[in-house]
Amino acid sequence: MIFIKELQNAGGDFLKNKRQLIAVLVIILGLLGFYTVSRIFSTPSVSHLRWHIPKKTAFMKDCDTEIQRQYVPLSKISLFLKQAVILAEDDRFPQHDGIDWKAIMEAFKRNWKRKRISHGASTITMQLAKNLYLSPRRSPFRKIKEMLIALKLERELSKDRILEIYLNVAEFGCGIFGAEAAAKHYFGGSARYLDKHQAAFLAAILPRPCFYDKHRWGAFLQERIQGIEGRL
Repeated sequence: MIFIKELQNAGGDFLKNKRQLIAVLVIILGLLGFYTVSRIFSTPSVSHLRWHIPKKTAFMKDCDTEIQRQYVPLSKISLFLKQAVILAEDDRFPQHDGIDWKAIMEAFKRNWKRKRISHGASTITMQLAKNLYLSPRRSPFRKIKEMLIALKLERELSKDRILEIYLNVAEFGCGIFGAEAAAKHYFGGSARYLDKHQAAFLAAILPRPCFYDKHRWGAFLQERIQGIEGRL
């Protein structure tokens, strides 16, 4: 009887220890999972962007050609270019909070019908988030981080400041970053004096700047330029 009791006690201790071990493993796995998720979706502080723009963005660091860039304040960028970029890239920019949910739903419906991803719904703020901090390579995780950073940018910065930074870091050609460098590269002048047609051209090439830098006279691009210019 004593031996049986000892076996029962040993068995109870084993089961108790096993449950404790499982509980510890669950806690460890939970902490690892939380750490992984927090690392994947962690976002940088953006408050410093109120007065400072990084010398190099994530896209600039990823660029394998010589970088041309010159910062200019929003007041020294043509009104036509400001309007053209908003019309071409994000016509609800003044109203949304960084994410255009209506555009996302519209893009989802179009992509569902076509059975492929042919339309995006990135706002100017989301594009700025991507350019500043994220990789050009697409992934669901990157898109979520892009949206989270965009929401932070909208909380911390004014619309004018967001547009100013975007127009100074957006890529307008291979290694051509910002409106001032783009104006000099394509037209030999300053961003301050861009006319309607020049502004429409720069706005039109934003989706594929390196490609259009080398293919400026394609029918699709010319039609896109005319469409933007006609709305200015």
